[in-house]
Amino acid sequence: MAARKPFKPPDFTKLLQKKGEPGNLARITQLAADPSLARDYWHWDALRHRTPPDGLDHEGWWLGIKLQRQGQLRPVPLLDKEGKPFRFLIPDSALEQLHNMDRDVDGLPAPITRPPTRDQYLVRSLIEEAITSSQLEGAVTTREVAKEMIRSGRPPRDRSEQMILNNYLTMQHITEIKGRNLTPGLVFDLHRLVTEKTLDDPSAAGCLRRGDEKCVLADWEGEVYHEPPPAEQLESRLRAMCEFANGQTPDFFIHPVVRGIILHFWLAYDHPFVDGNGRTARALFYWAMLHHDFWLFEFVSISSILLKAPAQYARSFLYTETDDNDLTYFVLEQMRVIRRATDELHGYVERKTSEVRELESQLGALRTFNRRQVELIRHALKHPSQEYTIESHRKSHSVVYETARTDLLQLHALKLLGVSKRGKAMVFTAPADLAERLKKLEKKGRP
Repeated sequence: MAARKPFKPPDFTKLLQKKGEPGNLARITQLAADPSLARDYWHWDALRHRTPPDGLDHEGWWLGIKLQRQGQLRPVPLLDKEGKPFRFLIPDSALEQLHNMDRDVDGLPAPITRPPTRDQYLVRSLIEEAITSSQLEGAVTTREVAKEMIRSGRPPRDRSEQMILNNYLTMQHITEIKGRNLTPGLVFDLHRLVTEKTLDDPSAAGCLRRGDEKCVLADWEGEVYHEPPPAEQLESRLRAMCEFANGQTPDFFIHPVVRGIILHFWLAYDHPFVDGNGRTARALFYWAMLHHDFWLFEFVSISSILLKAPAQYARSFLYTETDDNDLTYFVLEQMRVIRRATDELHGYVERKTSEVRELESQLGALRTFNRRQVELIRHALKHPSQEYTIESHRKSHSVVYETARTDLLQLHALKLLGVSKRGKAMVFTAPADLAERLKKLEKKGRP
Protein backbone atom coordinates (compact mmCIF):
# COMPACT_ATOMS: atom_id res chain seq x y z
CA MET A 1 0.00 0.00 0.00
CA ALA A 2 1.09 3.56 -0.69
CA ALA A 3 -0.04 5.11 2.62
CA ARG A 4 1.53 4.97 6.06
CA LYS A 5 -0.36 3.09 8.74
CA PRO A 6 -2.59 5.54 10.64
CA PHE A 7 -2.65 5.94 14.40
CA LYS A 8 -5.37 3.74 15.85
CA PRO A 9 -8.08 5.66 17.75
CA PRO A 10 -8.46 5.27 21.53
CA ASP A 11 -10.70 2.36 22.53
CA PHE A 12 -14.27 3.67 22.66
CA THR A 13 -15.38 1.61 25.67
CA LYS A 14 -12.32 2.56 27.72
CA LEU A 15 -12.70 6.19 26.68
CA LEU A 16 -16.34 6.19 27.75
CA GLN A 17 -15.36 4.81 31.15
CA LYS A 18 -12.60 7.39 31.49
CA LYS A 19 -14.54 10.46 30.33
CA GLY A 20 -18.08 9.42 31.09
CA GLU A 21 -18.79 11.21 34.37
CA PRO A 22 -22.43 12.48 34.26
CA GLY A 23 -21.58 16.17 33.99
CA ASN A 24 -18.75 15.69 31.53
CA LEU A 25 -20.73 13.31 29.35
CA ALA A 26 -23.59 15.82 29.08
CA ARG A 27 -21.14 18.47 27.89
CA ILE A 28 -19.58 16.07 25.39
CA THR A 29 -23.02 15.05 24.15
CA GLN A 30 -23.86 18.68 23.50
CA LEU A 31 -20.68 19.00 21.45
CA ALA A 32 -21.60 15.91 19.49
CA ALA A 33 -24.78 17.63 18.35
CA ASP A 34 -22.72 20.27 16.49
CA PRO A 35 -23.81 19.93 12.81
CA SER A 36 -20.38 21.07 11.61
CA LEU A 37 -18.96 17.70 12.68
CA ALA A 38 -21.12 15.97 10.07
CA ARG A 39 -19.35 17.77 7.23
CA ASP A 40 -15.86 16.47 7.94
CA TYR A 41 -15.64 12.76 8.66
CA TRP A 42 -12.32 12.85 10.46
CA HIS A 43 -10.37 9.84 11.59
CA TRP A 44 -8.43 10.03 14.86
CA ASP A 45 -5.23 10.13 12.81
CA ALA A 46 -6.31 13.52 11.40
CA LEU A 47 -8.24 14.77 14.41
CA ARG A 48 -5.28 14.53 16.78
CA HIS A 49 -3.49 17.25 14.77
CA ARG A 50 -6.40 19.70 15.02
CA THR A 51 -7.26 22.09 17.83
CA PRO A 52 -10.13 20.76 19.98
CA PRO A 53 -13.00 22.97 21.18
CA ASP A 54 -12.38 25.01 24.32
CA GLY A 55 -12.58 22.91 27.45
CA LEU A 56 -11.95 19.57 25.74
CA ASP A 57 -8.79 17.61 25.11
CA HIS A 58 -8.41 15.44 22.00
CA GLU A 59 -9.76 12.33 23.70
CA GLY A 60 -12.89 14.13 24.87
CA TRP A 61 -13.41 15.61 21.43
CA TRP A 62 -13.04 12.17 19.82
CA LEU A 63 -15.53 10.68 22.29
CA GLY A 64 -18.06 13.37 21.35
CA ILE A 65 -17.66 12.61 17.66
CA LYS A 66 -17.93 8.86 18.26
CA LEU A 67 -21.11 9.31 20.31
CA GLN A 68 -22.61 11.24 17.41
CA ARG A 69 -21.71 8.51 14.93
CA GLN A 70 -22.62 5.48 17.04
CA GLY A 71 -26.36 6.06 16.81
CA GLN A 72 -26.27 6.32 13.01
CA LEU A 73 -23.96 3.47 11.99
CA ARG A 74 -25.74 0.50 10.40
CA PRO A 75 -24.22 -3.00 10.08
CA VAL A 76 -23.70 -4.98 6.88
CA PRO A 77 -23.12 -8.75 6.60
CA LEU A 78 -19.37 -8.31 6.07
CA LEU A 79 -17.59 -9.48 9.23
CA ASP A 80 -13.99 -9.00 10.26
CA LYS A 81 -11.74 -11.86 11.36
CA GLU A 82 -13.14 -11.68 14.90
CA GLY A 83 -16.73 -11.88 13.69
CA LYS A 84 -17.55 -8.18 14.25
CA PRO A 85 -19.65 -6.50 11.55
CA PHE A 86 -18.56 -3.62 9.39
CA ARG A 87 -20.85 -0.59 9.63
CA PHE A 88 -21.48 2.63 7.74
CA LEU A 89 -23.49 5.84 7.77
CA ILE A 90 -24.34 8.36 5.08
CA PRO A 91 -23.68 12.01 6.08
CA ASP A 92 -25.93 14.72 4.59
CA SER A 93 -23.15 15.81 2.23
CA ALA A 94 -23.02 12.28 0.84
CA LEU A 95 -26.79 12.17 0.38
CA GLU A 96 -26.51 15.18 -1.90
CA GLN A 97 -23.82 13.43 -3.95
CA LEU A 98 -25.99 10.31 -4.27
CA HIS A 99 -28.85 12.49 -5.48
CA ASN A 100 -26.55 14.00 -8.11
CA MET A 101 -25.48 10.53 -9.24
CA ASP A 102 -29.13 9.51 -9.61
CA ARG A 103 -29.70 12.63 -11.69
CA ASP A 104 -26.61 11.99 -13.85
CA VAL A 105 -28.14 8.73 -15.07
CA ASP A 106 -30.72 10.78 -16.99
CA GLY A 107 -28.30 13.57 -17.83
CA LEU A 108 -25.68 11.91 -20.02
CA PRO A 109 -23.69 14.27 -22.28
CA ALA A 110 -25.37 14.48 -25.68
CA PRO A 111 -22.50 12.92 -27.70
CA ILE A 112 -22.72 9.81 -25.49
CA THR A 113 -26.43 9.36 -26.17
CA ARG A 114 -26.10 9.62 -29.97
CA PRO A 115 -25.38 6.32 -31.77
CA PRO A 116 -22.76 7.81 -34.16
CA THR A 117 -20.47 8.86 -31.31
CA ARG A 118 -21.60 6.67 -28.38
CA ASP A 119 -19.44 3.68 -29.31
CA GLN A 120 -16.39 5.88 -29.76
CA TYR A 121 -16.68 7.13 -26.17
CA LEU A 122 -17.42 3.63 -24.89
CA VAL A 123 -14.27 2.19 -26.46
CA ARG A 124 -12.24 5.11 -25.12
CA SER A 125 -13.50 4.50 -21.55
CA LEU A 126 -12.90 0.74 -21.75
CA ILE A 127 -9.32 1.31 -22.87
CA GLU A 128 -8.68 4.00 -20.24
CA GLU A 129 -9.99 1.82 -17.40
CA ALA A 130 -8.06 -1.21 -18.68
CA ILE A 131 -4.78 0.73 -18.76
CA THR A 132 -5.07 2.57 -15.42
CA SER A 133 -6.47 -0.42 -13.51
CA SER A 134 -3.44 -2.42 -14.66
CA GLN A 135 -1.04 0.40 -13.79
CA LEU A 136 -2.46 0.43 -10.26
CA GLU A 137 -1.28 -3.18 -10.01
CA GLY A 138 2.19 -2.50 -11.38
CA ALA A 139 1.80 -2.67 -15.15
CA VAL A 140 4.46 -0.56 -16.90
CA THR A 141 3.76 0.79 -20.38
CA THR A 142 2.65 3.98 -22.12
CA ARG A 143 -0.94 4.75 -23.04
CA GLU A 144 -0.07 5.04 -26.73
CA VAL A 145 1.55 1.60 -26.83
CA ALA A 146 -1.36 0.06 -24.91
CA LYS A 147 -3.96 1.70 -27.18
CA GLU A 148 -2.07 0.55 -30.27
CA MET A 149 -2.02 -3.05 -28.98
CA ILE A 150 -5.76 -3.11 -28.27
CA ARG A 151 -6.81 -1.36 -31.47
CA SER A 152 -4.49 -3.31 -33.77
CA GLY A 153 -5.29 -6.65 -32.17
CA ARG A 154 -1.63 -7.68 -31.90
CA PRO A 155 -0.69 -10.13 -29.13
CA PRO A 156 0.71 -8.71 -25.85
CA ARG A 157 4.50 -8.55 -25.70
CA ASP A 158 4.89 -8.84 -21.92
CA ARG A 159 3.02 -9.28 -18.64
CA SER A 160 2.08 -5.59 -18.42
CA GLU A 161 0.44 -5.62 -21.83
CA GLN A 162 -1.28 -8.91 -21.00
CA MET A 163 -2.76 -7.35 -17.84
CA ILE A 164 -4.11 -4.44 -19.86
CA LEU A 165 -5.62 -6.67 -22.54
CA ASN A 166 -7.18 -8.85 -19.82
CA ASN A 167 -8.77 -5.81 -18.17
CA TYR A 168 -10.09 -4.57 -21.51
CA LEU A 169 -11.72 -7.93 -22.26
CA THR A 170 -13.08 -8.07 -18.69
CA MET A 171 -14.71 -4.65 -19.02
CA GLN A 172 -16.28 -5.73 -22.31
CA HIS A 173 -17.53 -8.91 -20.62
CA ILE A 174 -19.13 -6.93 -17.79
CA THR A 175 -21.30 -5.03 -20.26
CA GLU A 176 -22.51 -8.44 -21.50
CA ILE A 177 -23.29 -9.95 -18.07
CA LYS A 178 -24.64 -6.87 -16.29
CA GLY A 179 -28.15 -8.35 -16.24
CA ARG A 180 -27.09 -11.47 -14.35
CA ASN A 181 -27.06 -11.88 -10.58
CA LEU A 182 -23.67 -12.31 -8.95
CA THR A 183 -22.65 -15.88 -8.10
CA PRO A 184 -19.36 -17.38 -6.91
CA GLY A 185 -18.97 -18.85 -10.40
CA LEU A 186 -19.31 -15.41 -11.97
CA VAL A 187 -16.68 -14.01 -9.59
CA PHE A 188 -14.34 -16.86 -10.56
CA ASP A 189 -14.96 -16.13 -14.26
CA LEU A 190 -14.04 -12.46 -13.78
CA HIS A 191 -10.89 -13.41 -11.88
CA ARG A 192 -9.87 -15.81 -14.65
CA LEU A 193 -10.32 -13.05 -17.21
CA VAL A 194 -8.23 -10.45 -15.34
CA THR A 195 -5.41 -12.88 -14.55
CA GLU A 196 -5.14 -14.82 -17.83
CA LYS A 197 -1.44 -15.59 -18.51
CA THR A 198 -0.24 -13.27 -15.72
CA LEU A 199 -0.04 -15.60 -12.69
CA ASP A 200 3.10 -17.44 -11.60
CA ASP A 201 0.85 -20.45 -11.11
CA PRO A 202 -1.74 -20.51 -13.94
CA SER A 203 -3.88 -23.03 -12.03
CA ALA A 204 -4.65 -20.33 -9.43
CA ALA A 205 -6.86 -18.44 -11.91
CA GLY A 206 -10.48 -18.57 -10.78
CA CYS A 207 -9.60 -20.46 -7.59
CA LEU A 208 -9.72 -19.38 -3.96
CA ARG A 209 -6.35 -19.22 -2.25
CA ARG A 210 -5.37 -22.27 -0.24
CA GLY A 211 -4.56 -22.45 3.45
CA ASP A 212 -0.86 -22.94 2.72
CA GLU A 213 -0.72 -19.78 0.60
CA LYS A 214 0.33 -16.95 2.92
CA CYS A 215 -1.41 -13.73 1.99
CA VAL A 216 -0.68 -10.43 3.74
CA LEU A 217 -0.40 -6.85 2.52
CA ALA A 218 2.81 -5.23 3.75
CA ASP A 219 5.19 -2.43 2.82
CA TRP A 220 8.76 -2.93 1.62
CA GLU A 221 10.01 -2.89 5.20
CA GLY A 222 7.70 -5.76 6.10
CA GLU A 223 5.12 -3.86 8.18
CA VAL A 224 1.79 -5.63 7.74
CA TYR A 225 -1.12 -3.37 6.75
CA HIS A 226 -3.76 -6.01 6.25
CA GLU A 227 -4.05 -9.71 6.93
CA PRO A 228 -7.17 -11.11 5.26
CA PRO A 229 -9.44 -13.81 6.72
CA PRO A 230 -8.16 -17.41 6.73
CA ALA A 231 -8.65 -19.53 3.62
CA GLU A 232 -11.12 -21.89 5.29
CA GLN A 233 -13.62 -19.03 5.63
CA LEU A 234 -13.44 -17.85 2.03
CA GLU A 235 -16.10 -20.09 0.51
CA SER A 236 -18.81 -19.05 2.96
CA ARG A 237 -17.71 -15.40 2.85
CA LEU A 238 -17.93 -15.43 -0.95
CA ARG A 239 -21.50 -16.72 -0.81
CA ALA A 240 -22.39 -14.01 1.70
CA MET A 241 -20.80 -11.39 -0.56
CA CYS A 242 -22.91 -12.53 -3.52
CA GLU A 243 -26.09 -12.41 -1.44
CA PHE A 244 -25.22 -8.85 -0.45
CA ALA A 245 -24.43 -7.89 -4.05
CA ASN A 246 -27.80 -9.23 -5.20
CA GLY A 247 -29.68 -7.20 -2.59
CA GLN A 248 -30.75 -10.23 -0.51
CA THR A 249 -29.07 -8.77 2.59
CA PRO A 250 -29.33 -6.76 4.83
CA ASP A 251 -33.01 -6.07 5.60
CA PHE A 252 -32.82 -2.31 4.94
CA PHE A 253 -32.30 -0.20 1.81
CA ILE A 254 -28.77 0.61 0.70
CA HIS A 255 -28.33 2.96 -2.23
CA PRO A 256 -26.96 0.99 -5.24
CA VAL A 257 -23.84 3.18 -5.47
CA VAL A 258 -23.06 2.60 -1.79
CA ARG A 259 -23.75 -1.12 -2.20
CA GLY A 260 -21.33 -1.23 -5.14
CA ILE A 261 -18.64 0.57 -3.14
CA ILE A 262 -19.05 -1.81 -0.20
CA LEU A 263 -18.86 -4.76 -2.63
CA HIS A 264 -15.56 -3.32 -3.89
CA PHE A 265 -14.27 -3.10 -0.31
CA TRP A 266 -15.58 -6.58 0.58
CA LEU A 267 -13.58 -8.44 -2.04
CA ALA A 268 -10.47 -6.33 -1.35
CA TYR A 269 -10.80 -7.06 2.38
CA ASP A 270 -11.31 -10.82 1.97
CA HIS A 271 -8.50 -10.99 -0.64
CA PRO A 272 -9.74 -14.43 -1.76
CA PHE A 273 -7.19 -14.90 -4.56
CA VAL A 274 -3.40 -15.11 -4.58
CA ASP A 275 -3.25 -12.22 -7.08
CA GLY A 276 -5.60 -10.01 -9.07
CA ASN A 277 -7.81 -9.04 -6.12
CA GLY A 278 -7.70 -5.29 -6.82
CA ARG A 279 -8.61 -5.69 -10.49
CA THR A 280 -11.39 -8.13 -9.62
CA ALA A 281 -12.75 -5.79 -6.93
CA ARG A 282 -12.95 -2.90 -9.39
CA ALA A 283 -14.58 -5.16 -11.98
CA LEU A 284 -17.25 -6.11 -9.42
CA PHE A 285 -17.90 -2.43 -8.73
CA TYR A 286 -18.54 -1.84 -12.44
CA TRP A 287 -20.80 -4.89 -12.59
CA ALA A 288 -22.79 -3.51 -9.64
CA MET A 289 -23.22 -0.10 -11.24
CA LEU A 290 -24.34 -1.45 -14.61
CA HIS A 291 -26.49 -4.09 -12.93
CA HIS A 292 -28.46 -1.26 -11.31
CA ASP A 293 -28.79 0.69 -14.57
CA PHE A 294 -26.20 3.38 -13.79
CA TRP A 295 -25.30 3.61 -17.49
CA LEU A 296 -22.90 6.50 -16.96
CA PHE A 297 -20.40 4.01 -15.52
CA GLU A 298 -19.91 2.52 -18.96
CA PHE A 299 -18.08 5.74 -19.77
CA VAL A 300 -16.16 6.69 -16.60
CA SER A 301 -12.83 5.35 -15.35
CA ILE A 302 -12.45 5.21 -11.58
CA SER A 303 -8.98 3.69 -11.85
CA SER A 304 -7.68 6.78 -13.67
CA ILE A 305 -8.58 8.81 -10.57
CA LEU A 306 -7.24 6.21 -8.12
CA LEU A 307 -3.96 6.15 -10.02
CA LYS A 308 -3.49 9.89 -9.44
CA ALA A 309 -3.89 9.54 -5.65
CA PRO A 310 -3.28 5.91 -4.60
CA ALA A 311 -2.38 6.93 -1.04
CA GLN A 312 -5.87 8.35 -0.44
CA TYR A 313 -7.44 5.08 -1.60
CA ALA A 314 -5.18 3.05 0.68
CA ARG A 315 -5.70 5.44 3.58
CA SER A 316 -9.49 5.15 3.42
CA PHE A 317 -9.13 1.37 3.60
CA LEU A 318 -6.84 1.62 6.62
CA TYR A 319 -9.07 4.18 8.33
CA THR A 320 -11.97 1.72 8.08
CA GLU A 321 -9.98 -1.14 9.55
CA THR A 322 -8.50 0.87 12.42
CA ASP A 323 -11.71 2.62 13.51
CA ASP A 324 -14.11 -0.13 14.59
CA ASN A 325 -14.84 -1.34 11.04
CA ASP A 326 -16.36 2.01 10.04
CA LEU A 327 -16.88 1.71 6.27
CA THR A 328 -17.90 5.36 5.99
CA TYR A 329 -14.30 6.42 5.35
CA PHE A 330 -14.04 4.13 2.33
CA VAL A 331 -17.52 4.98 1.06
CA LEU A 332 -16.88 8.74 1.18
CA GLU A 333 -13.49 8.44 -0.51
CA GLN A 334 -14.91 6.31 -3.33
CA MET A 335 -17.78 8.75 -3.79
CA ARG A 336 -15.17 11.50 -4.20
CA VAL A 337 -13.41 9.35 -6.82
CA ILE A 338 -16.69 8.78 -8.68
CA ARG A 339 -17.46 12.51 -8.68
CA ARG A 340 -14.03 13.34 -10.08
CA ALA A 341 -14.28 10.60 -12.71
CA THR A 342 -17.69 11.90 -13.76
CA ASP A 343 -16.41 15.46 -13.95
CA GLU A 344 -13.46 14.30 -16.08
CA LEU A 345 -15.84 12.51 -18.45
CA HIS A 346 -17.91 15.66 -18.94
CA GLY A 347 -14.73 17.69 -19.43
CA TYR A 348 -13.39 15.18 -21.96
CA VAL A 349 -16.64 15.20 -23.95
CA GLU A 350 -16.65 19.00 -24.01
CA ARG A 351 -13.03 19.13 -25.18
CA LYS A 352 -13.61 16.56 -27.92
CA THR A 353 -16.74 18.33 -29.13
CA SER A 354 -14.91 21.66 -29.15
CA GLU A 355 -11.94 20.18 -31.04
CA VAL A 356 -14.15 18.73 -33.75
CA ARG A 357 -16.09 21.98 -34.12
CA GLU A 358 -12.88 24.00 -34.33
CA LEU A 359 -11.44 21.62 -36.89
CA GLU A 360 -14.64 21.70 -38.91
CA SER A 361 -14.70 25.50 -38.84
CA GLN A 362 -11.11 25.63 -40.11
CA LEU A 363 -11.53 22.88 -42.66
CA GLY A 364 -14.93 22.97 -44.22
CA ALA A 365 -14.20 19.77 -46.17
CA LEU A 366 -14.56 17.78 -42.95
CA ARG A 367 -18.29 18.46 -42.88
CA THR A 368 -18.70 15.97 -45.70
CA PHE A 369 -17.14 13.09 -43.74
CA ASN A 370 -18.80 10.91 -41.13
CA ARG A 371 -17.88 11.17 -37.44
CA ARG A 372 -15.52 8.19 -37.53
CA GLN A 373 -13.58 9.63 -40.44
CA VAL A 374 -13.42 13.06 -38.79
CA GLU A 375 -12.04 11.50 -35.62
CA LEU A 376 -9.40 9.59 -37.58
CA ILE A 377 -8.38 12.75 -39.46
CA ARG A 378 -8.20 14.70 -36.20
CA HIS A 379 -5.97 12.01 -34.71
CA ALA A 380 -3.82 11.83 -37.84
CA LEU A 381 -3.24 15.60 -37.83
CA LYS A 382 -1.83 15.29 -34.31
CA HIS A 383 0.16 12.13 -35.09
CA PRO A 384 1.89 12.45 -38.50
CA SER A 385 2.76 9.15 -40.23
CA GLN A 386 0.40 7.25 -37.90
CA GLU A 387 -0.64 3.86 -39.24
CA TYR A 388 -4.23 2.60 -39.26
CA THR A 389 -5.69 -0.77 -40.17
CA ILE A 390 -9.24 -1.87 -40.82
CA GLU A 391 -9.11 -3.82 -37.57
CA SER A 392 -7.83 -0.88 -35.48
CA HIS A 393 -10.47 1.44 -36.98
CA ARG A 394 -13.16 -1.18 -36.36
CA LYS A 395 -12.19 -1.56 -32.70
CA SER A 396 -11.81 2.17 -32.12
CA HIS A 397 -15.40 2.82 -33.18
CA SER A 398 -17.03 -0.56 -32.47
CA VAL A 399 -18.29 -1.06 -36.03
CA VAL A 400 -18.37 -4.05 -38.36
CA TYR A 401 -15.47 -4.86 -40.69
CA GLU A 402 -17.14 -3.62 -43.87
CA THR A 403 -18.01 -0.24 -42.33
CA ALA A 404 -14.41 0.26 -41.18
CA ARG A 405 -13.08 -0.83 -44.58
CA THR A 406 -15.37 1.58 -46.42
CA ASP A 407 -14.32 4.49 -44.16
CA LEU A 408 -10.63 3.95 -44.85
CA LEU A 409 -10.93 3.25 -48.56
CA GLN A 410 -12.94 6.45 -49.04
CA LEU A 411 -10.18 8.46 -47.35
CA HIS A 412 -7.59 6.68 -49.49
CA ALA A 413 -9.54 7.45 -52.66
CA LEU A 414 -9.41 11.15 -51.74
CA LYS A 415 -5.64 10.84 -51.19
CA LEU A 416 -5.97 11.61 -47.48
CA LEU A 417 -4.48 8.25 -46.55
CA GLY A 418 -1.78 6.22 -48.20
CA VAL A 419 -2.09 2.43 -48.30
CA SER A 420 0.35 -0.46 -48.41
CA LYS A 421 0.27 -4.19 -47.77
CA ARG A 422 1.74 -5.90 -44.71
CA GLY A 423 1.19 -9.56 -45.22
CA LYS A 424 -2.50 -9.87 -46.04
CA ALA A 425 -3.50 -6.73 -44.15
CA MET A 426 -3.87 -3.26 -45.66
CA VAL A 427 -2.03 -0.58 -43.70
CA PHE A 428 -3.19 3.01 -44.12
CA THR A 429 -0.79 5.88 -43.37
CA ALA A 430 -1.50 9.56 -42.85
CA PRO A 431 0.68 11.72 -45.11
CA ALA A 432 2.83 14.42 -43.55
CA ASP A 433 1.02 17.12 -45.56
CA LEU A 434 -2.49 15.99 -44.54
CA ALA A 435 -3.60 19.50 -43.50
CA GLU A 436 -2.60 20.94 -46.90
CA ARG A 437 -4.44 18.16 -48.73
CA LEU A 438 -7.59 18.90 -46.73
CA LYS A 439 -7.37 22.58 -47.61
CA LYS A 440 -6.96 21.77 -51.31
CA LEU A 441 -9.94 19.45 -51.09
CA GLU A 442 -11.96 22.24 -49.51
CA LYS A 443 -11.01 24.75 -52.23
CA LYS A 444 -11.98 22.61 -55.16
CA GLY A 445 -14.93 21.01 -53.41
CA ARG A 446 -15.22 17.31 -52.70
CA PRO A 447 -16.25 15.29 -55.78
